[in-house]
Amino acid sequence: MIEALQASGPDSQHADKLMLFGRLVGSWDVEGRFVDEQGNTLRSSTGEWHFGWVLEGRVIQDVLISPPRAGRAAGEPSKVYDTAIRVYDPGLDAWRVTAIAPIYRATIQLIAREHGDEIWQEGRSPENALLRWTFSEFSDERVLWQGFVSTDDGETWIRDEEIVLRRHNP
Repeated sequence: MIEALQASGPDSQHADKLMLFGRLVGSWDVEGRFVDEQGNTLRSSTGEWHFGWVLEGRVIQDVLISPPRAGRAAGEPSKVYDTAIRVYDPGLDAWRVTAIAPIYRATIQLIAREHGDEIWQEGRSPENALLRWTFSEFSDERVLWQGFVSTDDGETWIRDEEIVLRRHNP
């Protein structure tokens, strides 16, 4: 199945558009933290985040894992083992993103677009709050992901999570 799923690069028909998320392809070490409304860290974690081309290069799929598999104690359970499917929709000129978090029993649908030098992914949480998940501060070695939530239909946004991705160098 993995052999049938994986692709070596982006589909040529929309290669330029596919590189919005394509620049994330590869493996990343991550440091994450959940924060309160004042930005104080509530809890932090480490993990790994892998992005790859799938379905003949038409889709990017990722897997986010915490704690990282390497160095776990025998039998230590995952706190996060999520996946997201990201597909460019030329009719929308946007990306449809489905994030699946089985440990939290959640599936979230988002629409992603480029905003300046950031990627904004917007949708609703399982509790129907507005979500905005962003990727920003892109470099070859580091990217910042942030999670924002609005419970007043977008009047105000609160950052509740951030993840720093650092390119994995084995």
